[in-house]
Amino acid sequence: MTQKDQVIEAMRENGGYATFQQLNKLVDVSTWKTKTPAANIRRIVQDYNEFFKIKPGLWALMESKDSVLKKFDIQQNNKESEDFFTHSYYQGLIVELGNMRNFKTYVPNQDKNRKFLEKRLSDITTEAKLPDFTYENIASRAKTVDVIWFNERNMPNRFYEVEHSTDIRNSLDKFYELQDFRADFYIIADESRHRQFDSIMERSIYREIMSYVKFFNYDNLVRQYEKECALATMERL
Repeated sequence: MTQKDQVIEAMRENGGYATFQQLNKLVDVSTWKTKTPAANIRRIVQDYNEFFKIKPGLWALMESKDSVLKKFDIQQNNKESEDFFTHSYYQGLIVELGNMRNFKTYVPNQDKNRKFLEKRLSDITTEAKLPDFTYENIASRAKTVDVIWFNERNMPNRFYEVEHSTDIRNSLDKFYELQDFRADFYIIADESRHRQFDSIMERSIYREIMSYVKFFNYDNLVRQYEKECALATMERL
C-alpha cells in the first residue's frame, strides 16, 4: 500500500474527512522512510485529486464529497450554509485551543448547538453558562462574545470574535465595553479583512482599546491549533 493509499484509507475510516491533526494520529507511518511524516501527509492531501479542501486544515475524499457536505449541513453554492459552518468551525478550534491550555471555555447560548465537525460546541466547552465574574449589565454583553477563555479564578483571559461576513465594528463595540478586564481581545477572520480591521481601528473611538485588540487570520489559527495538538500528542508519549 502506498503512502497515498494509507492516507485515503485513514480518511475513509474517519468518515470520509479529517483534519491534518487527525490524520497524523490515524495514519500508520512506522514504515515511512522519512523524518517528516506530517509534511508528507500534508503534501499528499494537497497534491492529489482524490482529496478536496473544506476549510483550512480540514480535508475530505472526493468519493465522499456529497455525504461529508451533508454531514456538515453544507449546501454547495449556498453562501448562508457555508458561512454558518465556517463560523462554528473556527469557534471550535478556538475552544479546543483554550481547553488544551487548561482554560475554562464558553460559547454563547445561541451557539451551543452549532457543530464543530460532528460534535456540538456545548460538548467541547467546559462551561455550560457564563461564569459569575462581573455586574449583570456587563455580563449581558459578554454573553454574546463568540468564545471566552476563563482562568482558574473565573476571570476572563481572552475574548474571541469570529468575523466571517458580519460587521467587525459590532465586535469592537463589545470589546470596548469589556476593556476594563485584564484580557486580550481577538478578531478572527480571513486575511482579506485585515486591511479593513486596521482601517476601523484607526478611528478615534477605538483608541483606548487599540493596544488590546489583535487580528488573527484563519490560516494562522489553524497552524497554531495543529502545532499545539502536535505538542500535546508528544507530551502524552
